Amino acid sequence: MSTTKTPKRRLQPRSSTLLLIAGLMLTSAVIRISLEAGPAFAKGTSDEAMQAETQPENTPGTRTSSAEFQHLLSLFQERERALEMREKEFEDRRIALEIADEALERKLAALTEAEQKLRKTLALADVAAEDDLTRLTEVYEKMKPKESAALFEEMDSRFAAGFLARMRPEAAAQIMAGLSPTVAYTISVVLAGRNASVPKN
Repeated sequence: MSTTKTPKRRLQPRSSTLLLIAGLMLTSAVIRISLEAGPAFAKGTSDEAMQAETQPENTPGTRTSSAEFQHLLSLFQERERALEMREKEFEDRRIALEIADEALERKLAALTEAEQKLRKTLALADVAAEDDLTRLTEVYEKMKPKESAALFEEMDSRFAAGFLARMRPEAAAQIMAGLSPTVAYTISVVLAGRNASVPKN
């Protein structure tokens, strides 16, 4: 009986040791597999996530947002074109106004120059008319009083009064003496009323 019990006692420590070694090896294998499989699994997961991000989702919400974006983009483009057209119109108007202003300035300058020339011409005409009246007055003064009176008898009373007013008083008196009383009176009234409307103050 002693011989049968001894082998049984020696087998128990060996079997437990073997089980412990086998467990350690199994644990080591599991750890190695997990260490090697973890990065690979993570890499695969990240690749799938990247593919999911890069590839558009064919969902109704995505299609709707893309269509809305395209619609807004087209609206902005239309507004931009409208603004460009308005800006071009304003620029064209500004250029037209500048051209009109330049033309108006040229016309005003031409009118000013023409007015100055007209004033000079009128001044020359006034001087020439004054010179003519002065000469004609001198001619009437140098004529004989009877001859001058005959001419003044036929003149318009205002016209004759104008010449008599320019003459020397002696010559005018001799001509007035040769006129008929009616003509002399009419010319006298015209002469007296020439300065009646002039302000005295």
